Amino acid sequence: MTANKHQFKAEVNKILDLMIHSLYSHKEIFLRELISNASDAIDKARYMALTDKTVAAGGEEWKIQLIADKASGTLTLRDNGIGLTRDEAVEALGTIAHSGTKEFMKLLESREVKDNPELIGQFGVGFYSAFMVADQVTVISRSATVDANHAVVWESDADGSYTLEDTVKETRGTDVILKLKEDCLSYLEEWELRKVVKQYSDFIEYPVVMDVTRSKPDPEDKEKSVSETVEETLNSRKAIWLKDKAEITEEEYNEFYKHISHDFTDPARVIHYRAEGTTEFSALLYLPSKRPFDIYYQDYKVGPTLYVRRVQIMDHCEAMLPSYLRFMKGVVESSDLPLNVSREILQDNKIVSVIKKSLTKKILDTLADLKKDDAEAYGNFYEQFGRILKEGIHHDFERRETIADLLLFESTKTEAGKKTTLAEYIERMPEDQKEIYYITGGDRASTESSPYLEVFKEKGIEVLIMTDDFDDIIISGLGAYKEKEFQSAIKGDLDLGEGNKEEKKKEFGDLLELMKEELKGLVGEVRISGRLKDSAVCLVAGEHDLDPKMAKMFQAMGQDVPKGERVLEVNPGHELIVRMKQLFAADSKSVQLKEYTGLLYDQALLLEGDKPRDPVAFARALSKLMASGASVG
Repeated sequence: MTANKHQFKAEVNKILDLMIHSLYSHKEIFLRELISNASDAIDKARYMALTDKTVAAGGEEWKIQLIADKASGTLTLRDNGIGLTRDEAVEALGTIAHSGTKEFMKLLESREVKDNPELIGQFGVGFYSAFMVADQVTVISRSATVDANHAVVWESDADGSYTLEDTVKETRGTDVILKLKEDCLSYLEEWELRKVVKQYSDFIEYPVVMDVTRSKPDPEDKEKSVSETVEETLNSRKAIWLKDKAEITEEEYNEFYKHISHDFTDPARVIHYRAEGTTEFSALLYLPSKRPFDIYYQDYKVGPTLYVRRVQIMDHCEAMLPSYLRFMKGVVESSDLPLNVSREILQDNKIVSVIKKSLTKKILDTLADLKKDDAEAYGNFYEQFGRILKEGIHHDFERRETIADLLLFESTKTEAGKKTTLAEYIERMPEDQKEIYYITGGDRASTESSPYLEVFKEKGIEVLIMTDDFDDIIISGLGAYKEKEFQSAIKGDLDLGEGNKEEKKKEFGDLLELMKEELKGLVGEVRISGRLKDSAVCLVAGEHDLDPKMAKMFQAMGQDVPKGERVLEVNPGHELIVRMKQLFAADSKSVQLKEYTGLLYDQALLLEGDKPRDPVAFARALSKLMASGASVG
């Protein structure tokens, strides 16, 4: 036998160092990478066997075997795949012939790779993950193209070099022997190997097997037991998403959902289809019944599990789904994508774009069907995920009308707790109504009693009630639905056909100017209201300003909010405003007018859910006003 010592290429040394010291919290992925390599090797052998009968000689079953030897502290992965020649061993194990190597090195150095362990497999360097758990790695391999006397042994301690020598190996394939580190001996335990294989390689096409010793009663003496060693398969090999739907029971669908989602409840809906054409892929997606508790967390994992030719490439492929559908769980398998595809490459990949477009359409179509066919089930879905779905209005311009069709809102014409669609609202609109009216607030009860709705109630005009804190931004982004513009009940200058606003403006003009001067710096304008019937005043935001609730939320998050010009609207028919006009006519410099103006402004703050500028001063002024009530009627 001829033994030679070789030096690793510089980039291999660097990757080994980074991998060993950066991925310590994800050591178990070494097993995924080595099983994936073994699966690839069997794929190649099976393909070659189609034209070369000698490759299939012996007719043995294609499989990947795990051999745990606690006495020697070694774990062996054995496959009967294509194997390696001496030259192939040097090329595959001693260098990294990959165009993305520099890119991968930058990623390793520039980000928290421990949170992205899938990177190592995507860049074709998965074999080196073995050094995360092993002090020494030995590879014994025989290519399917050579005889037993031309096998090769590759060995390294990750010290910057490796040795290569010839050997004899009776069977085709590769053994990867890991001399495990002291703190990694748990990978010799049956339970640990079962757990890792179940998590990462459950749906590999070939059986992943290991010998398991069990005790059983002695057939000759039932008082005693004997040991029996049998070969057990650790992976299910059930790629359920590749099966025909007719072959799968509801129970099987539900069990697979629980496996991938770690949810204990059954899913609300299953979407299972195969796309054919220029881009072919299989998808099995689930709509959960319940909202995950962490779905609003910044580190929530988005996207389906991505498989390429039965090998899991990513746990969560964000590029496959838009963020507003992040509640969907499932699996996508493509045979058109390369096994070494990275997250960065996925972002601009045309195949991924086609898959994403197809999945998005399929999910939105499914939701539309659910809304049409089962209102109760759709209502349950919307209760859990409607808030997230709304984000699509802001993020997906192309599909915003499709998403708008799926939105549900309470309104002044629905019973408490019941919701309506935008399409249903438009159907109920009188012919002369040109806009869709809505109001935002914290909850239905307080919003429905708002003074902003007074004129709408009097005229019997329906107003949508929106209680999510970002509804105003969503609706402003939507702008219109079925060519009907949205109009907020708490923003802009409403004119619902009263017809006498200009007359009242002239009649109360001097009083309005005095109030505006008194409230300088607090409001930009004081005007006659077209929305008040019972209340004296209300504060109104500008047409394009954030509503007060939204502005407060942004301020609480430490964000700067552009200051819009607030408007104080007054009700010229209210007794107090009429009496103030009389006071002004009698004495335009009356101190009472200034006091009343301040009180009315604080009252307007209260009506929109805020607090007075100075609660103590407000209470005193109110007490004073009550004591002299006769003077204001």
